[in-house]
Amino acid sequence: MRVHILGICGTFMGGIAAIAKEAGHAVSGADQNVYPPMSTQLEALGIQLIDGYETPIDADVESVVVGNALSRGKPVVEALLNSGRAYTSGPEWLADYVLRDKWVLAVAGTHGKTTTTSMLAWILEYAGFKPGFLIGGVPGNFGISARLGGSKYFVVEADEYDTAFFDKRSKFVHYRPRTLIVNNIEFDHADIFSDIDAIIWQFHQLLRTVPGNGLVVANGKDANIERLLKRGIWTPLATFSASDRGARWFGAYDSVGAESRFSVFEQGAARGSARWSQLGVHNLENALAAIAAAGHVGVKLDTALEALAQFKGVKRRLELRGEFAGISLYEDFAHHPTAIATTLQGLRSLAPRKRIVAVMEPRSNTMRMGVHRDTLHGSFAAADRVFVLAAKDLGFDPADALAPLGERLVVAADVQTLLKRLLDELTAGDHVVLMSNGGFGGLPALLEKALAARAAG
Repeated sequence: MRVHILGICGTFMGGIAAIAKEAGHAVSGADQNVYPPMSTQLEALGIQLIDGYETPIDADVESVVVGNALSRGKPVVEALLNSGRAYTSGPEWLADYVLRDKWVLAVAGTHGKTTTTSMLAWILEYAGFKPGFLIGGVPGNFGISARLGGSKYFVVEADEYDTAFFDKRSKFVHYRPRTLIVNNIEFDHADIFSDIDAIIWQFHQLLRTVPGNGLVVANGKDANIERLLKRGIWTPLATFSASDRGARWFGAYDSVGAESRFSVFEQGAARGSARWSQLGVHNLENALAAIAAAGHVGVKLDTALEALAQFKGVKRRLELRGEFAGISLYEDFAHHPTAIATTLQGLRSLAPRKRIVAVMEPRSNTMRMGVHRDTLHGSFAAADRVFVLAAKDLGFDPADALAPLGERLVVAADVQTLLKRLLDELTAGDHVVLMSNGGFGGLPALLEKALAARAAG
C-alpha cells in the first residue's frame, strides 16, 4: 500500500511513517517545516519528503494520513476534502494497521509519558519480548522513537491531545490497550480543553476501552485520578506511589547522587532494589509504573530492575549535553509548571550545594495563553537563578508574573540577549538547564558552542 502523510515531520507522525515503512508500505509525506533531524531520519529510511503542501497528492496514493497540525482552511485540507478521496488520522491508521492484533501497553498522563513509555519498552526488550513501540521522544537505549517490533507486544505513548481536525477525541481512545498506565492528570492543553473536567472525561473514555482481563496501573496519590476512577473502572487496578506506602507498588530512594539506589515494595513487602543514573522522585514513580505494567505481561521484578539499572534516559529529558569549563549544561522538555518543578528538584538532588540556573522558553500553547501565569513562579523554588525568554506572542508579561522571584529573575526579549546575559554570568560549578518543548531559537547549540570555546581558552 502507498501511504502519504500530511504533517510527517512531527514526532508522532514521523513515528507512524517509520512503522509504515518497516511494515512494507511505500511511504511519502509533506510538511511545512522539513528540516533535520526528522527530515534526515526519514530520508535515511527512504521516505520521500515534500517541503510544503503545494504539491498535489499523487493519484496512486491509497491511504492519506492527516496529522493534527492540519486544520480546516488550509488549502491542502480543503483540496483533500473537495477531492472526495478517503483519509484517516495517525492514531486511527496505527490502530487499524498495527495495533489490531497486538497486546497494547499504553502510557497516559499529563507528565512522564515519554520517559515511562521508554522505560517500559526497554524492560520488555531486556526481557526478550521484542516489543514494537511508538514514543514521543528518542530513548537512549534504542536511538529511535518508533519500530514495528517482532512480537505481539506494542508499547505506545498515549497522548490526550486531540486526534485530527475531523476527530476531536483524544488520540489515546484509538489504541484499545490491554495494559494501561495513568501517571497523573493535571490541566494542560488549554487550546483544546476548557477545564480539568473536560480532560478527565477523555480519560474516562480511555478507561472504557480497557478489557476486564487487562490491568490499569495508576498513581495512587493523584486527586484527579481519584476523580477519574470514581466515574467507573471495569478492570483490575494496581496503584503506585513514592509517597504512599499504602499503594500496591511503593518505592523509595536509599541514596541519591550521580548513581542513586532505590528499593521497591509490593503490598508492603520489600521486593528488590537497583542502582540507576536517573534523577528525581518523579522518575522513581515512572519506574514503578513501568515495573507494574511489565509484570502484567510476565516480566519478573528482578529482570525489570536489571533493565532499569541500564536505562539510559530519553533525549531532552534532563539530558546532559556536556560539561564546559566546569559548567554542566542540560536540556529538558519541561513546559508545564509541575514538569518544571520536578525537573529542577531532580537536578537539586544531584547537586545539593551547587548553583542551579533555570533557562525557560514559555512555548506551549497553554503557556503562551498565560493559563499558568499565576502559579508559574512557584515552579522555580529549586533554582538559584531564572532566565526567561519573553517572546512577542506571549499572552502575559513574564516579568510581572515571575516578579515574586525578585533578584533571581532575568527576562530577555530575544535569544541573543539571553545568550549574552548567560555568558556574562555563568561560572564554574553552575548546573544550567534549558527548558523548552521546542527549539528555543537555537539557544542550546549556541550556548554549548560558546561555552566550549570558553573552555578551549
